[in-house]
Amino acid sequence: MQCNMDASRTSPRRSRSSALPLPDKVVLLLQGGGALGSFQGGVYQELDRSGIDIDWVAGISIGAINAAIIAGNPPERRVAKLRSFWETLSSTLPDFPLFQADMLREIAHLGAAATVSMFGVPGFFHPQWMPTLFAPKGSAAATSLYDTTPMIATLNKHVDWDLLNDGPVRLSVGAVDVEKGNFVYFDTRGNKPVRIDHRHIMASGALPPGLPAIEIDGRHYWDGGLVSNTPLSHVLDCDGGDMLIFQVDLFPAEGPLPQEITDTWSRMKDIQYSSRTRQVTDTYLERIHLNMVVKNILDKLPPDLTDDPDVAKLRELTRDEAVNIVHLIYRSREWESGARDFEFSRATMLDHWMQGEEAVASVMHRGDLIAQNIANGRSSSFDLQLSHDLKEKTT
Repeated sequence: MQCNMDASRTSPRRSRSSALPLPDKVVLLLQGGGALGSFQGGVYQELDRSGIDIDWVAGISIGAINAAIIAGNPPERRVAKLRSFWETLSSTLPDFPLFQADMLREIAHLGAAATVSMFGVPGFFHPQWMPTLFAPKGSAAATSLYDTTPMIATLNKHVDWDLLNDGPVRLSVGAVDVEKGNFVYFDTRGNKPVRIDHRHIMASGALPPGLPAIEIDGRHYWDGGLVSNTPLSHVLDCDGGDMLIFQVDLFPAEGPLPQEITDTWSRMKDIQYSSRTRQVTDTYLERIHLNMVVKNILDKLPPDLTDDPDVAKLRELTRDEAVNIVHLIYRSREWESGARDFEFSRATMLDHWMQGEEAVASVMHRGDLIAQNIANGRSSSFDLQLSHDLKEKTT
């Protein structure tokens, strides 16, 4: 585990727009979710517009790709590069005008997903040219349905790898070792920094059996979402100090009871890929509360126990930090099905992007709640509700 436990507290800094005081670290966490990842593009665009500078970006799967584009470009080019990437992926199915009736949108949605299944996504993947039954054993063609070679050129076009590795923004992406089954983070900082290139990003998004495993230094890796689809635990475990975290989830943990088979397919993916984000957050807030209780007890000990080795060790383990986590969760449209994560039409991409912008705008409308916590050194999580209200859960 690559961790930095420096928990020194500094005064809040200001965002470029002075709309929100910011702690020492501002972190953007990007969940995996295929075509839903354009929602994250809209989120970043609105954060940038609000003057919120990101210090650390971490992602899984499609979130790793978006994260690499953010870390691998100067601030003034990030939004344009993100937009270019998503326009490349959605170029086969343009933004044809459609009636807004849910039934017609659902037909178009399923048709676009079927097209992707048959022909692939430009700049991302295309079907293997050889049937798996006839391909050499152990080859990419024998173990996957699609060839992701086009993604190499796409990433190289949209990412400056030297800036990604040596620039000011920390990058962490997660993948799974195919043979060991262990979750691995490739991180440009920490105790064991890794020099990241296209292989690490593609490994994080190599979801089987569709996409082939990626080999890095003799090891083969699959999509990190197979184990955990959010990098929240990695960030919370591997850093200290005050943080503001924007957690961008593409699959909601909570949802209605399915009424149709397409609803079942959709809800199954929600549960499978939401990765217990709320549970991780709640557990962390409980830990912070426990730390506060322990710290208060330690402060009440008599002077003769101050230098006791056990007391000193306990005080060392008690982290003094304020962490605020803002959950931005994509909410599926009525016409979207379980195919929504591989439906790359231009119309749907633009809709996802717009929803990302709207989510951040709604949060900033109640940014005073977050600002008070940052200024007062308090820890909370904030959920953006369907009504666009910001709900706070404190320690």
